[in-house]
Amino acid sequence: MGFDPRFTARNAWLVICTADASLRRMVLQGARQRGDGGMNELYAICQTGEIEDGDAVGFVLMRIGETGEPKPWPILITRKGNNFYGFENACPHEGERLDAEKGRFLDEEGNFLTCGHHQAQFDLDTGHCFIGPCQGKTLQSIQIIIDDGDVCFTGVQLAEEDGLGLEEPDEAPEVMITSD
Repeated sequence: MGFDPRFTARNAWLVICTADASLRRMVLQGARQRGDGGMNELYAICQTGEIEDGDAVGFVLMRIGETGEPKPWPILITRKGNNFYGFENACPHEGERLDAEKGRFLDEEGNFLTCGHHQAQFDLDTGHCFIGPCQGKTLQSIQIIIDDGDVCFTGVQLAEEDGLGLEEPDEAPEVMITSD
């Protein structure tokens, strides 16, 4: 995996991604569609160095919903040492995003993921809730793979989109990461 400045959008599988923590947009592209709807594609979300140890970073992607329509899909990636974990950004209590305050996922001490709406707390690595109204439940996990310094995920059918009509949040350049 790596950056390809010669990338063209023709016949590519595109998805616009908004990074909550750094307010930037990225374009992700699967290597090629293998007839499985993209479920086995490997998608790069960021580089390992972009997530500090003990931190969590949020992203919003587009995926195919139950009705077949594209819909926003908020996720978060946590890091514990050299291990990375991915979860859907939805509290099992009422489905609200954990970051009631944009980009804020952790408790005051930075030890646990915390739902900003009902203060439920979750382990950084397992997503298991041990305090709060959803105690005993677990955040929906996402399969994370580290590939050549990129944090990637697989097992999800992303939407075929060429843009969401979102305003550019800052002057950061768009980045395109392609898979081999």
